[in-house]
Amino acid sequence: MASPRPFLELSVAEWLDELAGPQAAPGGGSAAALSVAMAAAVLTMAARVSGKGAAAAQAEALRARATPLAQVDAEIYAAALEAREAAADLTPERRDWQIGQAFARAVEPPLEIARTGADVAALAAELAEVGDPRVRADAQAAAALAAAGARAAASLVAVNLTAVADDHRVAEAMRLAQAAEEAAGRARG
Repeated sequence: MASPRPFLELSVAEWLDELAGPQAAPGGGSAAALSVAMAAAVLTMAARVSGKGAAAAQAEALRARATPLAQVDAEIYAAALEAREAAADLTPERRDWQIGQAFARAVEPPLEIARTGADVAALAAELAEVGDPRVRADAQAAAALAAAGARAAASLVAVNLTAVADDHRVAEAMRLAQAAEEAAGRARG
């Protein structure tokens, strides 16, 4: 059973216990969202130390975008799992449609995580180049964390849409993950 408290109210130890629990949600999507949010937080610090107010504001906005996705992803994915269980007694056509709809909805949070991860990684690459050298490694770490979150999220998009051939969202997620990884490469210099 998931925590009755919102994830953001949990201590780090409690959050890790939630992730390690016996239920399927929260899972990889929630972890990816918080990876991107942590990357944005580190990037905010690096931008502030660098005296880059606009970059700090941008990074803070990205953190605000990523953070709630941990809860949203877990809730929507849990609903998809429940829909799959509830559809067991339906006709095959009706069952497939209901499950497909539920998992199509479950793709939206990881797709947004990938989008946000790509944006964080791109900003981190820029800051790694122009920011204070004392926090260059932090900008690089932020880019790496964001790229990892984007790649994890893209994988979840692909898995949740396996029944839909050539879905544009899979291609978009993969492009975003690739862009994030390229930005992390630029950040490393």
